[in-house]
Amino acid sequence: MRLFDLPRLFLLSLGLFAIHGHAQPLPKEVLQGLARAGVPTSAISVVVQTIPSAASATATLEAPVIKHRAEVGVNPASVMKLITTYAALDQLGADFTWKNRVYIDGTLEGGVLQGHLILRGSGDPKFVLERIEELFAQVRAKGVREVRGDIVLDRRVFDVPDKNPADFDDEPLRPYNAVPDGLLVNFKSLIFNFSPDVTNKRVLLRVDPPISRVEFPAEISASYGACGDWRGSLQGDFSNPDRVTFSGRYAISCGERVWPVAYVAPRQYAARVIEAMWRKSGGGLTGTVREDALPRTARLLHTEPSLPLSDIIADVNKFSNNVMAQQVFLTLSSELPTTGRTGSFAASRRNVAAWWKKNLPGIPEPVLDNGSGLSRQERASAASINSLLQLAASSTQALVFANSMGIAGVDGTVARMRDRNAASAAIGQAQLKTGTLRDVAAVAGYASALSGQRYSLAAIINHPNAGAARPALDALVEWVVKRP
Repeated sequence: MRLFDLPRLFLLSLGLFAIHGHAQPLPKEVLQGLARAGVPTSAISVVVQTIPSAASATATLEAPVIKHRAEVGVNPASVMKLITTYAALDQLGADFTWKNRVYIDGTLEGGVLQGHLILRGSGDPKFVLERIEELFAQVRAKGVREVRGDIVLDRRVFDVPDKNPADFDDEPLRPYNAVPDGLLVNFKSLIFNFSPDVTNKRVLLRVDPPISRVEFPAEISASYGACGDWRGSLQGDFSNPDRVTFSGRYAISCGERVWPVAYVAPRQYAARVIEAMWRKSGGGLTGTVREDALPRTARLLHTEPSLPLSDIIADVNKFSNNVMAQQVFLTLSSELPTTGRTGSFAASRRNVAAWWKKNLPGIPEPVLDNGSGLSRQERASAASINSLLQLAASSTQALVFANSMGIAGVDGTVARMRDRNAASAAIGQAQLKTGTLRDVAAVAGYASALSGQRYSLAAIINHPNAGAARPALDALVEWVVKRP
């Protein structure tokens, strides 16, 4: 962990409360956007602050350009991911990888394992189809072609209680509600790919990844009207873990479409997918795929590293992947202070609290729940988030952290800014993390003014009409970019 010189620590400990200077009122463009959405100024918190041209641990911070209700603790939605990802980046490093390990328990001879093959999860946030294929290719390359026993899954690296995916918003089939897992396989989701065959007047269905003992139709009935609500028209039934049906029709005019759906029995998902993918790889299996602890007699066969943390946090922040954020959050307690521990939400909350006190002394701590922002309990002030952004800008990880965010109007969740205003001066000029819940709209990150000056900004709206006020947040970013 980085140590700061006293001047920087002193300034950060003062936070935004004791840095003198006159902050400007909210720009008229922002006020107009709020008024159109029916959102009062008492529902928005904003901080905009310059970043020193030579950002460093000893650089002097200037007064905020805008400071409005900055110290009020509010729900930041997915902007909370900035805290999780930077705490991980600072403590684990950009090159950190999770280690997925395969063990054998038995005798291996002539490609046949008389015993069990054990896959021990590491909490890898992105253990997806392509990487599972590579893992099994390596296992086969090391001599295991048939398992005359079971494939055992050890997911104990995290202590996460079983949770109903419907608890947050009663949408259990939405992939964003996937529950974290020590062995998180493909986000516990199925991807339904619909491809019209115009010549034969039918619609073909492909499902990824392969999953054992689940029936799917090979074709869907076609229709020839407007595309419209194509998902509703399909009348999909995903309630049976052994069988998916579509009793409706798919309009040929829709072209090719993809529908990601969280598997209805998430605890069974890993076993079913691992079995199907092992068999698809050419591997034989006489037993079953089941959960259990790693036997003491097991021997390590292969270690497969994950993608580096720098890549993982880019997925988390650009695309606001909730379960990946929670995996990163849980890893803070499974890897720190030493590896081999069991990660839990409570232990990770303690980790971030201690890290915050050391690195941002005097700055009000955020209230964390699961570290993803998919929570009604999490709280942070715009001032605290801005202080984190300033801290990150002065660190050796500044570029990695900034690059993990979406580019305004270009990629990630913030690409939608172009749809709202294709002529915005902010397009391509800001690196931002957005946050959205039913009554929350938020944005935070960095913006580069046309003058060359760089700014940190955090703006959070908590109000029933927050979604309609997203253009007001866009206007704030554009105002910063246009500053002389």
